[in-house]
Amino acid sequence: MQMHGSCAARNGAGVLLIGPSGAGKSDLLLRLLDRGFVLVADDRVDISDGCASPPAVLAGLLEVRGLGLLRLPHLPRARLALVVTLGGRMDRLPQPARHPVLDLPMIVLDPFAASAAQRVELALDCAQGRREALAGAFAAGDMGTVT
Repeated sequence: MQMHGSCAARNGAGVLLIGPSGAGKSDLLLRLLDRGFVLVADDRVDISDGCASPPAVLAGLLEVRGLGLLRLPHLPRARLALVVTLGGRMDRLPQPARHPVLDLPMIVLDPFAASAAQRVELALDCAQGRREALAGAFAAGDMGTVT
């Protein structure tokens, strides 16, 4: 299946960024790369058996508004661990949620918040069981552990 979105990975664990066109997927992806994540796919993501990969024609390409289309180092594939929906309504202490099709932990973020990339990093740690959440999206083991 192919989805409109972007994907970055840290230590092989993929984070799928989804949202409407212009929602800030590529912008947040660029900030994740600055935090040690590696590009998997931008604009479109092929998903098969729980893994994300770029369509061949887009492999290694990132659209940076105001600069253009850039070629960057990338991973050919990453196992998805988290879905981040950009925009939408965000609760202060959200209930645990899973993506209805991919059955992965899912959070909602404002991609333009100064701390958005750090929040993605923390959410990935929680989704993988490396950080404990006492309340909110990953509290009390409601989400299970994704490795």
